[in-house]
Amino acid sequence: MLNLSTPIEEIPRIGAVYQKRLKKLGIKNIRDLFFHFPHRYEDFSKITAISQIKLNEVCCIRGRILEIKNSRTWKKRMILTQAVVEDKTAAIKVVWFNQPYLVKSLKIGDFVYLAGKVILGENGLYLNNPAYERSGLKSDLTHLGRIVPVYPETEGLSSRWLRYILKPLLLKLGNKLLDPLPESLRTKNQLMPIKEAVWQIHFPDSLKKAEAARSRFAFEELFLIELSVLKERLKLKQVKALSIPMNIKLMKKFTDALSFTLTDSQKKSAWQILKDLEKPFPMSRLLEGDVGSGKTVVAAMATLNAAKAGYQAAIMAPTEILAKQHFREIPKLLAPFKLKIALLTGKEDRITSIKLKNEVLEISRQKILERLKEGEINILIGTHALIQEEVKFKNLALAVVDEQHRFGVEQRARLCQNNGSQVKLIPHLLSMTATPIPRTLALTVYGDLDLSLITELPKNRKKIKTFVVPPAKRKEAYKFIKGEVKDGRGVFVICPRIEPSNKEKKDILGWSEVKAVKEEHEKLSKEIFPDLKIGMLHGKLKTKEKEKIMQDFKSGEIDILVSTSVVEVGIDIPRATVMMIEGAERFGLAQLHQFRGRVGRSDLQSYCFLFTDSPAVNTKRRLSALVRCNNGFELAEKDLQIRGPGELYGNRQWGIPDLAMANLKDLVLVEKTREAAKEILEKDPKLKNYPLLSEKLGEFEKRIHFE
Repeated sequence: MLNLSTPIEEIPRIGAVYQKRLKKLGIKNIRDLFFHFPHRYEDFSKITAISQIKLNEVCCIRGRILEIKNSRTWKKRMILTQAVVEDKTAAIKVVWFNQPYLVKSLKIGDFVYLAGKVILGENGLYLNNPAYERSGLKSDLTHLGRIVPVYPETEGLSSRWLRYILKPLLLKLGNKLLDPLPESLRTKNQLMPIKEAVWQIHFPDSLKKAEAARSRFAFEELFLIELSVLKERLKLKQVKALSIPMNIKLMKKFTDALSFTLTDSQKKSAWQILKDLEKPFPMSRLLEGDVGSGKTVVAAMATLNAAKAGYQAAIMAPTEILAKQHFREIPKLLAPFKLKIALLTGKEDRITSIKLKNEVLEISRQKILERLKEGEINILIGTHALIQEEVKFKNLALAVVDEQHRFGVEQRARLCQNNGSQVKLIPHLLSMTATPIPRTLALTVYGDLDLSLITELPKNRKKIKTFVVPPAKRKEAYKFIKGEVKDGRGVFVICPRIEPSNKEKKDILGWSEVKAVKEEHEKLSKEIFPDLKIGMLHGKLKTKEKEKIMQDFKSGEIDILVSTSVVEVGIDIPRATVMMIEGAERFGLAQLHQFRGRVGRSDLQSYCFLFTDSPAVNTKRRLSALVRCNNGFELAEKDLQIRGPGELYGNRQWGIPDLAMANLKDLVLVEKTREAAKEILEKDPKLKNYPLLSEKLGEFEKRIHFE
């Protein structure tokens, strides 16, 4: 007895070899098979009379086999199966390559449907290697004479085979599918019921019906994401956090001590954050701002407010380089306030640092952990080492997380373990990002976070001049770069890879066409700038090596730094004025904008050179957008339109299903699903009246893991 949970091992006609292939696609049971959707369709519903077929067109015909036989070609030693098929209007020759078994499947006198390309041979037109299906009632057709689904495939698993397996199973078990979407929701949004939608997405009556089925499942997937993030928001309001009153005098003292004036965006963002900290439930806020817009200053204000109220704050960064940069910058900003600020990085570090009275003291890791537990350290800066079991705070009230937008209740609870309180308290969370997030993504994936935007750059910053450099202008760009170095400036060179691939094409001098850091470092050192000091940075170097290289570049010991995308986030080198990006077409707009933001961090005029050999129209369109536009938010939207969400974010990164991913740029649909999720959760926050929906959401949340 088959049911939707029947494992593929128990399905008739699926042997061990095909079981392995299905599992490669993540298909483990009948339900998975039903939800392995086609990614496109071939329209073979129009039957062309043989007399009407045209050269080079793909057409579908129906006719009777007059003859069929195998023969061997001597030149290529392959077997040709040749047939002649006629309908009421004419006859045509048909040729298949290396499919000798067809003479047993197709007999003289059989009526068949054939679909393939019309080719001109020595003896006239013929149908080349067509798909075939024996003729029966039109409603019984699976592969031809209809709209035919084409599936994501793996080696040895064709769409034809999938259709052959799927159709009888759908006919037998399709009516067992239960719809997780409430009927009222389907009616309001004109969505197909699940049984009809699953049939129409696999074997549609028309392309319009196929599109309606896809729309239903796109709505469902986005709706489940919205339910998930909005439930997380509700969950946060049910737990307690320490309420931190805003100390206006302290904040004024902080801003008065700065050597610059805060922008209006910084003031507004700081106000939103400080007001959130007063609430008795945890803040969840994402601070978005372009590279160099001053997010760190706003975060410093929040940590100062928490520390001076008698609580602890933590600042967590994704890399040691960035953590150590925060450890240089934050104590400078907070110097007048006599706080104890410590740095904690990887577990293997036995010595760690604490800043006290403007001096850095290096003490044992154990001492730092003891002082932290006693509440003697006000602000702890570090990497993910901060959430290790041995790290215990006395009264942590605020966690600032840089470039990781998702840090849920459970992870925050780990930060608070054994914090001395009897009540389960969760720290306030401030996430920061320099990667502008398109509106649709903010509403779906980050829908449980409130947004604060810093939309202005500090007033002394000049707009970075950006140029696309074709191969013919390369020498000119090198000459300009040399001039900048002679004036004491620093230059970044970004490459897509660390090392060249053996498979890459080489240019006439033997260098790889796709630039790699190690090879480019050698080339620039030996051939282009032999008289300059050139450094190299990539992710495989040890932490201490990376730090020394960055320090040498900052101080001017290194003129040109050749690097991978490891410099994308949080590197601050005020003397650097040139960003040169090799293979610019290989990076997204948002990432290119991040690279560009590594220069222009002082009052010096800075430049960004985009090197590309690609003639592609899309490349030209994308790079032109970067030249014209310096606004990261606008660029993120453009990148989403041009590349699409799948390429931009990678659905494997989050486990977002294909249809939801494909529709992430549809703002109308995203807002519609968000409203639907809000409406249901307002009436029934625990989904008690929607057991099928609740069950589906639970399964869905196991598959998705935003960052």
